[in-house]
Amino acid sequence: MPELIIRRDGEETRVAFEGTPLLNEVLAREGLALAQPCGGRGRCGKCRAELSGAVSPPNEAEVRFGSRLACQAVLLGDCKATLPVSRQMEQIQMDGDLAGGVLRPMPGKYGAAVDLGTTTLALKLYRLSDGRLMGSAGKPNPQGQTAADVMGRIGAALAGGLPRLERQVQQAILGLLETACREAGVPVSDVESMVVAGNTTMLYLLTGTSPLSLSRAPFDAEDLFGRTVPLMGRQVYLPPCMDAFVGADITCAVLASGICQKEQTALLIDVGTNGEIALWKDGALLVSSTAAGPAFEGAGIHMGCGSVAGAVDSVWVTADGRLEAHTISGAPAVGVCGSGLIDAVACLLKTGQVDETGASARPKMTLSGSVHLVPQDIRSIQLAKAAIAAGIETLLREAGIGADEVTELCLAGGFGSHLDVNSAADIGLIPRELTGRVRVLGNASLAGAAALLTDTAQVSEVNRIASLSRHVALGGNPRFNEAYMEHMLFP
Repeated sequence: MPELIIRRDGEETRVAFEGTPLLNEVLAREGLALAQPCGGRGRCGKCRAELSGAVSPPNEAEVRFGSRLACQAVLLGDCKATLPVSRQMEQIQMDGDLAGGVLRPMPGKYGAAVDLGTTTLALKLYRLSDGRLMGSAGKPNPQGQTAADVMGRIGAALAGGLPRLERQVQQAILGLLETACREAGVPVSDVESMVVAGNTTMLYLLTGTSPLSLSRAPFDAEDLFGRTVPLMGRQVYLPPCMDAFVGADITCAVLASGICQKEQTALLIDVGTNGEIALWKDGALLVSSTAAGPAFEGAGIHMGCGSVAGAVDSVWVTADGRLEAHTISGAPAVGVCGSGLIDAVACLLKTGQVDETGASARPKMTLSGSVHLVPQDIRSIQLAKAAIAAGIETLLREAGIGADEVTELCLAGGFGSHLDVNSAADIGLIPRELTGRVRVLGNASLAGAAALLTDTAQVSEVNRIASLSRHVALGGNPRFNEAYMEHMLFP
């Protein structure tokens, strides 16, 4: 039987395999799979590896990237693979306000609130007798090894990968629970209750539910949850989703924001892979989601990365017109993450290196050291920001108001927490009028889940929020299509 020698971070692993599998298939069995934001189609180049021995010759995609790709290279016999140095995510968003109030907790000594995000997972452990935070943990969502976005994961699930995706995320959550309990000195067995908030697709995959209804028109979810289920050896409450693509994470974010308990008009945005938007006005909650894609998470960007040490997270223009950049942890630049991308594009527009159409005469635009953007990166940001901006405009027009009538703009999620709102306005991601009305919520999905865990009376409130919602479909919507084309241009 042929053998693959895997080298990573100075360690060597020997794995026997049968047949002629893809490199990433063998890596996945060993828990070493490289991320495939493009779903393994050879389009993003993120699963680069060094290969030698009996392997297939480079195909067209690998020639284009000038590197072997784990999603494309086929193992034919004894061979060696050297993987990139693994980097730990540095900025998984854990912060989010948990408003104090009457304590009516779920059953047990301890409980855990979980934000099951497309890109990252975050967990907080609470002592339920007094609501004290005991520990927390976070990590990238391992399903990102399969695809960066929900549609890619839906496709993988329908192709027979549902049990693996379910197992991956449940094991990841239990691993976070063990980490938090170890930090707190609490037996894992004492955790009886959990609340898991996530988008609709993530909850389908968590529970092993076939996402077939989410994969085709009319995209009517067969299950919108809003109930307690036995899962991972515990009683787990899954908050209600508002639509097939506006999930429980946004319901919880709205709960945490408190906007539905106020008379003022408010807009809530989670600028991520899915781009969920909620508009509260006159007792009605309009909600929608737009497929922004994973560009804001660094996926699909030539040198994009997550919030790892060395990721460019902010960029500015100096007095003499040069670009300067800051990296996470002050480490040497290794790539650029979402907040850095927004800053970078805003600065490139300001210095004239990119025009309003997104065109640039330069084959690459340096940010720091060897880290740079290429014209296709600008195009990816254009597509993503146009989707979010058009979604905002469509909801505002549906409500019959302009951006100037919105009293407050709530930014939820990790990306929104690190976003420079002026840079976001400079590239046309958010309306300029709202830059002075921003309230950063942090991980509002996690905060909402924690509120439900520690006060069961909030269950009726989260159900009320879901019942007040009205989904505004953007697919085939002429208002959205018109706005999308207009927002393709930079301001």
